[in-house]
Amino acid sequence: MAEGLTHLDDTGQARMVDVSDKQVTERVARVGGEIRMQRSTAAAISSDQIAKGNVLTTARIAGIQAAKRTAELIPLCHPLNPTSIEVDLTVLPDRVCVEAQVRLADRTGVEMEALTAASVALLTIYDMCKAMDRGMVIGELKLLEKDGGRSGRWVAAGG
Repeated sequence: MAEGLTHLDDTGQARMVDVSDKQVTERVARVGGEIRMQRSTAAAISSDQIAKGNVLTTARIAGIQAAKRTAELIPLCHPLNPTSIEVDLTVLPDRVCVEAQVRLADRTGVEMEALTAASVALLTIYDMCKAMDRGMVIGELKLLEKDGGRSGRWVAAGG
């Protein structure tokens, strides 16, 4: 196996990492992202005036569902059973910010589940608002913090 490339076997083929020897520990990951939009779109979301329905509730549910199905979407992710998934959305004058946090006790981390939750929440906002504003831009998706496992705690600069 190439050093540092844990998803490759000795012949360079993709493989799922064997985590059977790892300790089960409490793990948490927190991710942030945003979708920038016209001010009128953000105002319509705030006042629940989007024709497709309540954007924030729908995006929150979509993010939670997505976190639970991450292993079906990302080929080499381990199927995990989160004990807590939180998706918080904040409407600002020209954007909606998302913060997703996933927690569990397992042998591998939950960064991908938190990233998937935030991504799908943002994609859901785009889908629900695209008739009003096709120029929305999804961005700034990043890991803010993770804790647990062998590598311990990590916090992004400014996170």
